[in-house]
Amino acid sequence: MQRALREAFYAGAIALGLFVLFIGLKTDQNISNELILVQRWGLLAAVVIATAVGRFLYVAYGQPFLANQKIADVATGLLPASVASRFFLFPAFIVAVIVAALLFVFSRSLAGWVGAEPAGYLQFLRALAVIYALACVIYYFRGFIHANFTKLGIAALVLYPIIVVGMLSLMSWSLVGGLQGSLKWVDNFGIQILIYVMLAWGLNIVVGLAGLLDLGYVAFYAVGAYAYALLGTQYGLSFWILLPAAGAMAAFWGVLLGFPVLRLRGDYLAIVTLAFGEIIRLVIINWREVTNGSAGISGIPKVTFFGLMSFNVSDPNYIGKVLNIATSSAYYKIFLYYLILGLALLTAFVTIRLRRMPVGRAWEALREDEIACRSLGINTTTTKLTAFATGAMFGGFAGSFFAARQGFVSPESFVFLESAIILAIVVLGGMGSLVGIAVAALVMIGGTEVLRELDFLKQVFGPDFTPELYRMLLFGMAMVIVMLWKPRGFVGSREPTAFLKVRRAVSSSFTKEGHG
Repeated sequence: MQRALREAFYAGAIALGLFVLFIGLKTDQNISNELILVQRWGLLAAVVIATAVGRFLYVAYGQPFLANQKIADVATGLLPASVASRFFLFPAFIVAVIVAALLFVFSRSLAGWVGAEPAGYLQFLRALAVIYALACVIYYFRGFIHANFTKLGIAALVLYPIIVVGMLSLMSWSLVGGLQGSLKWVDNFGIQILIYVMLAWGLNIVVGLAGLLDLGYVAFYAVGAYAYALLGTQYGLSFWILLPAAGAMAAFWGVLLGFPVLRLRGDYLAIVTLAFGEIIRLVIINWREVTNGSAGISGIPKVTFFGLMSFNVSDPNYIGKVLNIATSSAYYKIFLYYLILGLALLTAFVTIRLRRMPVGRAWEALREDEIACRSLGINTTTTKLTAFATGAMFGGFAGSFFAARQGFVSPESFVFLESAIILAIVVLGGMGSLVGIAVAALVMIGGTEVLRELDFLKQVFGPDFTPELYRMLLFGMAMVIVMLWKPRGFVGSREPTAFLKVRRAVSSSFTKEGHG
C-alpha cells in the first residue's frame, strides 16, 4: 500500500506538470476579439485525481491480481480461472443482448419518454451492451475465429454494406431510408478504414519487409491523388485509365527517392524520407500554376461503373435509370466501398505473392542484416529500389481513389501527421503482419471515427464537450498501452516464408524487437 500511495503521488504530480498548460488554461476570444485565458482548474484537478487513483488501483490491486493468476493451487495443481472466463458469463451475455435489442428498437422514442439527458445515458448503456455482447461472441468462438480469421474477415467486409443497409431499413421501415442512412457508416467507417489499411499495407512493404524506415510515405499518396485530379480535370480521362497511371507515377517517384538513400539507414534514412515528404507538399503549395496552391483542385470527375453506368443523376446512363431502381446517392458510396476493398485485397495478394518470391526473401534478408545480405550476393541496390517502387505504387493507387472519393484535393490532406499515423498503424499491428496491420487500422481509425458518434457524452460532460477533439489524445494513449503490453505489435508471432515440411510460427520471443 505504501508503494501504491507513493507511485500514485508521483503519477499525479507528473500529470499536473504535463496538463497544467493544456487543460488548466485555455485560450479563447472575448466579445471584443481579444485573446483571453480561461481557467479550468476543476477539470485539471479531475484529470490529476483520476490519474493518481488509476495508478493506485493498478499498483495496489491490479499487479497482485495478475501475479496471482500465474500461481497454481497447491491442492489441485491448477491455475486460477482466467479473468475472461469469469467476466464473459453466458447469463450476462443474454442480458446484454436483450438490453441492446430493446434500446435499439426504441431508440427513436427514448428522448420523448424519459427526456434528453436520461436518453443520452441510455444510449451509452446500449453501446456498452453491444460491445460486451460482441466480446462474448469473440470469446466463445475464439478457436473457430482464430482458425478461420482471414476467411471470416473477408466475408464480413463483403457483407458489411448489405448488413448496414438491412439494419437501417428495419429501423426506418423503408429501403430508401436504409440506403440514405448507410451513407455515414459505409463512408466514414468502411471506406475511411480501408484507405488506411491499403496505405499501411503499402508502407509495410518498405518498413515491415525491407526494413527501410520511411517517414514521407504520404508523398506518394499525394502524387497519386494529384495525378488523377490534374489529368482527370484537364483531359477528362477515365478513372480506370488514370488508376494504373497514378500508381506508375508514384512508383517512379519511389525510385527517385530510392537512389539518394541507397547508402543511408536508420535515423539518417528517416530524416531524408521526412524531407522528401515535405518537399512534395511544399511543391504542391507553391506551384500554383499547376496545382492551384493551397486552394486545391475541385470538380474531380467521379468513378463510373467501368464506363457502362454513371452515378450522376443527370446522365442518361445513371445507374438508377438503367436498373430501374430508386434514385439514391448511396449507390456511389457502396460502389466506392467495394472498389477500395478490391484494391486493398489486391495489395494483400501482391504482397503475399512477392514475399514468397526471391525478391520478397531478399527484402527480408535486407531487413535482418544488410551486410549479410550483400555477402550472399544479393544486389541491395535493386532490392531497395523495388521495395520503394512497390510500396509507392500502392500509395499512388490509394491516392487516386482518395481524389475520386473526395472530388477535391488540397495540400492539407497530405501533411506529415498522415505519414506518422500510417507508420504507427504498421508498428502497432506488427511489422510484416498483414492481419495485425488490418486490426490496428480498424482499432485506431475506427476508434477515432466512433468519437464523432458519441454526442450523448455532451450530456454527461456538458454541452461544450467535443469528443472528436480528443481523438489524438486517445490515439497516443492507445499507442503507449500497446507498446507496453505488446511491444512487437498486435501479432507478435511470425511465419517464415521458407519452411521444411511443417509451417510453424516463430514466437516474438525469438525475434528482434520491432522486426520480423
